[in-house]
Amino acid sequence: MKKIIFTALVSIFTITIAFSQDIITKKSGEDIQAKVLEVTTTEIKYKKFDNQNGPTFIILKSDVLMIRYENGTKDIFNEDKKNESVSSTQSSGDLFIQGQKDALRFYKGYKGAGTGTLIAGLVSPLVGLIPAIACSSTEPKEINLNYPNADLMKKSDYYNGYTQKAKKIKQGKVWTNWGIAFGVNLVAVLVLLN
Repeated sequence: MKKIIFTALVSIFTITIAFSQDIITKKSGEDIQAKVLEVTTTEIKYKKFDNQNGPTFIILKSDVLMIRYENGTKDIFNEDKKNESVSSTQSSGDLFIQGQKDALRFYKGYKGAGTGTLIAGLVSPLVGLIPAIACSSTEPKEINLNYPNADLMKKSDYYNGYTQKAKKIKQGKVWTNWGIAFGVNLVAVLVLLN
């Protein structure tokens, strides 16, 4: 029993450390886990999170959509003026669909809920049901939405499309992780019974 508790605590500690880094999101949609050192008017200097003693990398600010810092704050860079003018002429249906597409591309805020459900589910599938139900029934927090354009989020149709899709993504990931935990427990029970 002590080994199981020790393993669970080490896993939780490791996961907590793994999520405490800055994330640089490029305009291409690629995320870079990093430790941001300096942001100048034209470039961003950073070290890769998994090699902080390694070289310092430089990326042009114009190639970066945003930086999400480990404390939860974010900087959004060089919002496309062309996008804003196009969005003002889009119909409400187009804005709703655009919000859903952007949520698929940019929403990554489900990781905490999914990981918590997985860990609790590994302890016991019944215990895992508690965070699974709680997390899947709540809307994603504003700080976790990771939306690309603050001006578009002010438009109700875009906002509704983005948040509804983000909630569905979160629900899917949470229940997938609970299912994985249930499967692992089921296999463990079958192995122990044989």
